[in-house]
Amino acid sequence: MKKALPLFLALITSVVIGQTPCVSGFAGSYPCSGYDLQAHFFLAEMGASDGNDSWGWTDPADGAEYAIIGLNNGTAFFDISTPTNPTYLGKLATATGSSFWRDVKVYNNFAFIVSDANGSHGMQIFDLTKLRNVANPPATFTEDAHYSGFGSSHNIVINEETGYAYAVGNNTFGGGPHFINIQNPLAPIPAGGYSAGGYTHDAQVIVYDGPDTEHVGKEILFGSNETHVAIVDVTNKANPQLIANIAYPSVGYTHQGWLTDDRNYFLLGDEGDEFDFGFNTRTVIFDVSDLDNPSFKFEYFGPTAAVDHNGYVIGNKFYLANYAAGLRTIDISDIDNENMTEIGSFDTHPGNNNASYNGSWNVYPFFASGNIVISGSNGFTLVKSANLGVNDATPFDFVMAPNPAMHSVTISSQASPISEIAVYNLVGQQIQNHIVNNSVSETLDISALSSGMYLVKINNTTTKRLLIN
Repeated sequence: MKKALPLFLALITSVVIGQTPCVSGFAGSYPCSGYDLQAHFFLAEMGASDGNDSWGWTDPADGAEYAIIGLNNGTAFFDISTPTNPTYLGKLATATGSSFWRDVKVYNNFAFIVSDANGSHGMQIFDLTKLRNVANPPATFTEDAHYSGFGSSHNIVINEETGYAYAVGNNTFGGGPHFINIQNPLAPIPAGGYSAGGYTHDAQVIVYDGPDTEHVGKEILFGSNETHVAIVDVTNKANPQLIANIAYPSVGYTHQGWLTDDRNYFLLGDEGDEFDFGFNTRTVIFDVSDLDNPSFKFEYFGPTAAVDHNGYVIGNKFYLANYAAGLRTIDISDIDNENMTEIGSFDTHPGNNNASYNGSWNVYPFFASGNIVISGSNGFTLVKSANLGVNDATPFDFVMAPNPAMHSVTISSQASPISEIAVYNLVGQQIQNHIVNNSVSETLDISALSSGMYLVKINNTTTKRLLIN
């Protein structure tokens, strides 16, 4: 499924591509639409032969942004505070053997890393605050703690609201989610698991805040389980309960999905259907407004034959890692009427858009600056919407002092009166929602928010960036 590093890449020792605007459909040699190239690092720059997952960390102390890149033989860390000239800070080696599959998520300034590497890889825990002062990069990092409750694991999911991690696709609970209390990141505690749904390949877990009032406030897992989607109440870790399974037509491999911000829809990527049925890239949309009675709604087909991998929703945009076709950004503002429209792209695999596992494995679109990480077989690529500019130096609209000194922020709108203000964290969970009386200026009470990064959405159309430091 994967191939060896091409010889010309193996010979590269110090080549970094950066700051190339998208002009006439290309940023250098990369096909693009609406996205400028900020920087690119080849796999050889990181001492690796293959790339996979990625995530990001924003330092709550100063708002600095860091990219975390999964590799076949470890995990690489980059300071992207200067996005057109990122600093490769160093690498944490794999706990056991090399693997094409590695996954990482972040909670409370720690990275949690799993891999399909054979043996007792378990979960590596790395203190990200060590990245603040790296004397002579690139450094060789060591883990700060280790969880050995499983061996290999395909993926890890974290609910930052509750402080629980869910390792999936491992050798426990039939490959179903393995629950871990990580509220003290350096002392993770096993908390049970769920085996009734079979193997879970990936999942999203939230404290439910959607339209189904019966389940509001419960911790709900949406699992992509090879042949179907499983909705599971995992509030009681000792007694998780299946709410519903979702079937759909032309199943290849139920891979990964993400909820819309209003929790009405779940957008699923099937990793096998392009191979099995000859589809163009297909996203399957389910209506999950009633968790007990979810239903298939419609299918979106992209413009190429490339295989979809990981996708994430922020507001009215769906950011999709589309392997050979790269990053694809899709407007979902009219999803109620079964309309989705591609509005941007950046192709890190310019050779072709065929159905294959080459190209973009993952995208991370949650940075408040607008920088988007792309990772995969072409290494680490950093892009940004051309509308924001290649060298946008003002990533934050509001910078506030930490609690208790800070209590409110004033939101103004010149375009139209404000009717609604919503506050989201950087993984798309709505933290606050305020219905206001069509004013041009509104003071928002944010005294309950902790230090960190937030997106403030006005009238569900305009997004501002808030840093509480």
